[in-house]
Amino acid sequence: MRLGITMFATDRALAVHELAREAEARGFGSFYVPEHTHIPVSRATPPPTGVDTLPEEYARTPDPFVALAAAAAVTERILLGTGVCLPAQREPIVTAKAIATLDQISGGRFVLGIGYGWNREEAADHGVEWSTRRERVRENVLAMRELWEKEEAGFKGEFVQFEPSWSWPKPQRVPILVGGAPGPKLFAAIAEYADGWIPIGGAGIKDALPKLREACEAQGRETARIVPFGTLPTAKKLDYYASLGVDEVVLRLPSAGRDEVLPVLDEYANTYL
Repeated sequence: MRLGITMFATDRALAVHELAREAEARGFGSFYVPEHTHIPVSRATPPPTGVDTLPEEYARTPDPFVALAAAAAVTERILLGTGVCLPAQREPIVTAKAIATLDQISGGRFVLGIGYGWNREEAADHGVEWSTRRERVRENVLAMRELWEKEEAGFKGEFVQFEPSWSWPKPQRVPILVGGAPGPKLFAAIAEYADGWIPIGGAGIKDALPKLREACEAQGRETARIVPFGTLPTAKKLDYYASLGVDEVVLRLPSAGRDEVLPVLDEYANTYL
């Protein structure tokens, strides 16, 4: 089972490229960073973690594609991904180009983890009507796949339209993982246009497996990958995931500087790798 790491990257934490290099040197197989373009001061949308005050780190995230490009330049093997990117808030033609370029720089090591978002005000500033965000994510992903996979790519949807066009570079096949709580809408989306599910924290996987498998079979697929994300590890927990057929688990690191992050990384490496 591959073990990866994630950190809530900020301008005050250990730099993304430095952490990627340290993680690869210790034998970790993947590294993911989140995305928020900005955080409106209004707290009309409550924090997703249930706390009263939104942690400052949400407002301090670097652009994930720029940061991961720097990480790609100083690593050779580790997979580099978003955990998660917010496609509803991104223009798909430009985003497809950025991802294709990052995939080329990294030698095909990029993984696109996506989500639907939780902050209504943030989405509104991008012109996204909240009730349409799932369909926007779907169209943006499908449109990007057209640009990645076809020499002449066009798309006509409700939210995305462009004429048959040329766009290079073409990436190797970009794996897409969707984050979110288990449910029929999420599993139908994964089955249609993604490769796997990112259950944040990893709870509820066993009970969700039959429904995920059912959704995939409805699309003519056997199943989808499951990547427990942001896990605080124990040997028992990792053994349990392995018994469910999980082949990758992403462990959580504190959002902090080198002196705080590297001892935790060492502990994980010495205990679980």
